[in-house]
Amino acid sequence: MAKCKKLRKKFNEINVIPFIDIMLVLLVMVLTTATFIKQGVIPVELPTAKDSNKKDIKKETTIYVNAKGEIFLEKEKLNLKNLEKKLSEIPKTQMVILRSDKQSKFQDFVSVMDILKRLKHEQLYIVTKK
Repeated sequence: MAKCKKLRKKFNEINVIPFIDIMLVLLVMVLTTATFIKQGVIPVELPTAKDSNKKDIKKETTIYVNAKGEIFLEKEKLNLKNLEKKLSEIPKTQMVILRSDKQSKFQDFVSVMDILKRLKHEQLYIVTKK
């Protein structure tokens, strides 16, 4: 029985070497993927085709309401009726950005919001200054 006591070791210290190994592997992984994140995309050489038409797909539509209460869709001045007609032609999932002047009437803002709500636009962003 005396031999059993001599074979036991006390664990007063934690072995950190395996932990350091794991951390170094994680560090290498983070550093190698960080270069892809910095560039934004993984570089790929695209093949060429004889008929490659570049489609201009608009990803967002901007509505402006100025201090006079005038409403613009992109650069085109519209009234509320024409705005609703134009907005009904764009997809419901397309992003709509609303930029309203701080001096404009709140009613103009609410009128535009009512149109967007009625047409069930899902992607709406209201731009403000910080």
